[in-house]
This record gives sequence, C-alpha cells and structure tokens, in this order.
Amino acid sequence: MPVSDVATTHFDFSLALHKALAVPGKNSCFSPYSVASTLALVARAARGETAEEPAALLTNSPDRLDEAGELLGAAATLDEPRSGQDTPSLAVSNTLWVWNELSIKSDFTDALAGVPSAAVREASFVKDPEGARAEINADVARTTRDLIPELLSEGTITDDTVASLVNALYLKVGWTDAFRASDTVDEDFHSPSGVVRTPMMRATKRLGYAATAGWQLVDLPAVGGVAATVLLPDRPLAEAEPDLDAATVRALLDARREAMVRLRLPRLKLDTGCALKEALGTLGVSRMFQDDADFGELTDDPRLVVSDMVHQAVLRLDEDGIEGAAATAAMFGIVSAPAGEPVTVTVDRPFLLLVRHQATGALYFLARVVTP
Repeated sequence: MPVSDVATTHFDFSLALHKALAVPGKNSCFSPYSVASTLALVARAARGETAEEPAALLTNSPDRLDEAGELLGAAATLDEPRSGQDTPSLAVSNTLWVWNELSIKSDFTDALAGVPSAAVREASFVKDPEGARAEINADVARTTRDLIPELLSEGTITDDTVASLVNALYLKVGWTDAFRASDTVDEDFHSPSGVVRTPMMRATKRLGYAATAGWQLVDLPAVGGVAATVLLPDRPLAEAEPDLDAATVRALLDARREAMVRLRLPRLKLDTGCALKEALGTLGVSRMFQDDADFGELTDDPRLVVSDMVHQAVLRLDEDGIEGAAATAAMFGIVSAPAGEPVTVTVDRPFLLLVRHQATGALYFLARVVTP
C-alpha cells in the first residue's frame, strides 16, 4: 500500500525529533505516536503562534492539525486477529489533569471527547505536588502494564504546576509467523565500540523487502495490522542516518515486494527517557514554553505556560513478538505566578527500527539500535 501524504508528514516529524533527541553512537528509542498525541492536544489548547508552532511541526502546516488527529485516532485501533492468532493488545490514554481551582473551557473538554480514551481528572497540584505526581504515575503505570512505573520523577511537579496533558501507550502483539526460539543463537553484532555477542533470532521466510537509496528494508508483519520495519544501511549507520528523510522512507515502503528473506535479527530490550523541551526548541517549538504563551482555548487564565515536557519509552522484541510502552507529559505552570534464492539480511550492525500501524503509517516507536 502506498504511503499517504499525511503519513509522510508524520515520518518528517518523527525523523526530525529522532535526530534532535538521539545522542550520536548511542541507542535511542521514543514513541512518535505518544509525543505527537501530546503535542496535538497542546496545540488545540493554544492560540496564535503558541498553537501554530507545534501544529506546523506535526503536519508541515498549521492548518492540517485535524489530519494529524485523524491519523492518530485511526492508529488507536488494531485489526481483529485471524482465527488462531493471539489477541493483540493496544491501550491508549489521553488525560488532562487539572488543579480544581483552574477553570477549563467547555469547548476544550468537548473537543477532548473526540480524542481516543480521553479524560479530564483533578489532581492536588498546588496543595500536594508529590501526591499529584504519584497519582499521575500510577495512572500511567496502569495503562502501560507497569512497564513505565514512574514517568514523572521527583520534583517534576512544583508549587506552580496547575495542569498536565499526559498520553500513555501500551502495545503487545505477536508476529504473524513467530521465530523459533530453538533457532536463536549468540552471534557477533558489530557495534561502534566493538563486537558484542548477542542472541540473534534466525528464520527464512517470505517478508516485505526493498533495497534502494543505500538502504535495505525488511518488514516483519505482526498481528493486528502492526509491522516492525528494519532499516539497515549499506554503509555505517553514523554516516547514512543524517541523510535519511521521509521521502527515502516512503520510497522504501512503496518499493516493498514479498521475497524470501534469510533474516538474522537481534533480540531487543530498550528503555529510555528524555526531556523534550530543548529538542522541541531546536525544531521551532518554543513559544509554548515562554511567558507570553497563549493557551486561551484551554482557560482564560493568561499566566499559563508549558514548564516542561518529558517522555519515556520501553521496547522489547523477541521470538514471540513486540511489546512496548510509552508516555509523554506536558506540564503546565503559572508564571510568576517474490520466488528465487532468499535475500540474506543479517542485522549485525547498527540499524533503525520502526514499529508501525500499517494502515495509517503512524509510528508507535522509532529506535536506533547501536548495541542490542
């Protein structure tokens, strides 16, 4: 299926934020879906330039925010499994936590009602910041099946915090054709720091495959319409990654053809957290963090500003399938106040990994694997 224009803009956003967040030579992982969901809600709460900056980052145009919302909404539902397949699990929550003395506009809460698994809940931000932090963390832990037990670290919520927009995501899906655990053996993975012995899953099967523009793509289908897409460069990842753009990813996905692939793929276990404020600033999203931010669609209180945005992601790949969780929080404060010989793909060096919703192109996760 050709990649849609809205999916291409989602790839643009995902790759731009990946490059802003990732530390050279290190593993990285984040959920474009979770960050985009939170940014879209922040944009809907804002007016003027405060709204235009995140909307433009998400869609390349401030006027196309609804399209991004439609993509994210469609990706919040998985396909029904076929007979004999395990039921996939996808949980998404979007919660506006508010101080009970902050007046929220009904138009915003009405708009929130159209967002997947949206809710408005009160938290004792001002009187009991640590109690509010514990309550939000517990809610995220429930959604993420305890893979993210503490999104907000101590001190994240201060006496000035009055609201928070939080997205949480949990995904667990099995491969449509699982790897045999008995075929997994320790093999060499060539990381920048040297050779690392790692459990390498092995199989020869018909998979989506493409080779173009200096990259190989292997698409591993999972239950529910999810896919894990390996992007393996012909040259070292550190050299090829800076040139990778949405057009190249789109071309690779559009060029996919079914082929016999002799695949070697490492098991993965990634767990990363990051602050988003600085990275978003480098991508042109800064007004919402400044004293002159305008969140007039959310409240009439003119003092509201996003004080910080934090994110955490966990991703596991093994012989059975994919399990991942992610959460993003925007903290609001008040200022001053085909047949033939198999293609052999041995993923034994740094690569990129996308976990995609196939029908929409939404990226649940984007990871760089330097050392499995």
